[in-house]
Formats: sequence, structure tokens, C-alpha cells
Amino acid sequence: MDEQLDRLVAEVTRSGKYAHIVPNLVARIGSAELQKGRRFKEAVKATKNKLHQVGAAYLVAAPHYERWLNDLRLAEDRESFKQVCWMVMAKHASTRERLGILPDIYAQLFQALPPIHSVLDVACGLNPLAIPWMPLGTGARYVACDMYRDMVDFLNAVFTLLPVDGTAQVSDVVTALPDEKVDLALIMKAIPCLEQIDKSAGDRLLDGLNARYLAISFPAKSLGGRSKGMIYNYEVRFEELTAWRGWEVLARLEFATELVFVLEC
Repeated sequence: MDEQLDRLVAEVTRSGKYAHIVPNLVARIGSAELQKGRRFKEAVKATKNKLHQVGAAYLVAAPHYERWLNDLRLAEDRESFKQVCWMVMAKHASTRERLGILPDIYAQLFQALPPIHSVLDVACGLNPLAIPWMPLGTGARYVACDMYRDMVDFLNAVFTLLPVDGTAQVSDVVTALPDEKVDLALIMKAIPCLEQIDKSAGDRLLDGLNARYLAISFPAKSLGGRSKGMIYNYEVRFEELTAWRGWEVLARLEFATELVFVLEC
């Protein structure tokens, strides 16, 4: 099985679409597919399909990290910098959906909390580029993690341009979350994606967090723009994940594209 799994990981990551994904995640998904008794080619295809669901489907186009970084470095003032951040976030479906509510979502989220000095952004995508809209103090600690190595490299370069003490890490967030304690963990629309791979992923993710406060959000619409009762369904899922944990819900924020719960653990 180990030799076959190594072959599967090599085959999947040979594709440019999946080349930068953390190998541990590819192996975890591939192992589950092989254990179902699938033939090798079927297991490879099934692994790619799940990786597409959890990540690749959200990449609007091939990323141009060097060009984006250069544009950020050339920004002459704070407003110009924010405009470039806005443009880059539009290249990822998850953050693109948030652009219409960006001036409000973080203002209201942080309003429900005491001053925040450290943040963990789980399965972050390009969300750290929203830091200019977050009321964080200069020098606040910001840790971001995602499954794409090239995206993480880009974010680490971006952090040098932001007024935070930031770092990005490559991680399969279900099994290898950063363990440092933070004031706030952002889990923005991540749980539905992760649970497409592993139905227990949401519970396992929440078990692994070391944060005093959480912001957990869910999409209000599909990538195609349909609501399909998603608010109700995700509210039920949120209750299933959190009700038994005894956490206090500090705020429920409903926006056109996103449902957010702010909690104290």
C-alpha cells in the first residue's frame, strides 16, 4: 500500500493544478480512496476530484503571485495598497464573494470582541489580504495556514508589507494545525469544504484549535450564486458542531454572501 500511495501522490502532484498542495493532504485523501478498493487510476481521479472540491475550484484563474507582489510593493499609499489587495482577492472565489461585504464583515466581527492581539487564519486562501480592513493593532501576531505552498510563499512576502507580525504556514489543517495559543481563530467558510473530504473534519478542526475566541463562517450561496436553503442548513450544522461544547455565541452576523458566528470558547 505504501508504494502504491507514493505512486498516487506523485501522479496527482505531477499535474500543475495540484503540484503545490501539501503532500500530506494528498496522501491522506489518496489513502482513503485506495482503501475503498479502487483501481489505481480510479483512486487518482477520485483524489483529484476531492482536491478540486476543497481548493482548486476556488482559484478563478492561474495565480500571478510575482506580478501581484510587485503591484503591492509599488503601491504609493495605504489606499493604493488596499486597491491592489482588493484586486488580488478577486482572483480567489472565496475572498471574491466577500468583497461586497468587506467594509462591514470585519468591522462587525471585531466589534463583538475585546481587543485582539493574535489571530490564526485557518485554510486562509487569500484572506490575509483583508488585514487592512481588520481593526488590529500594529504588531499584532497573525498566523495563516493553507494547503498551497506557492500561496503560502506569496503570503509570507505580503506580510512584510503589512503592519502585523505575520507568518504563513503550509498545513493540512485537519491534522496539523499550528498549536500556538491565539486570541482569535478565523475559520472562514472552511468547514463545508473540509467536510467534503472527511465528514468528521469540522469536529477534528475545532478540537485542534487553541484560541479564546472563534469566528466560524459559512457561505450563504453556492459558487454558482444559488442560496438553496444554505443559511438554514449551515445554521443546523453549526449547532451540531458547537452546542455540546458549551461555547458562548457572542454574535450571529448574516450578510448577503456569508453567515458568521462569533464565539467565546
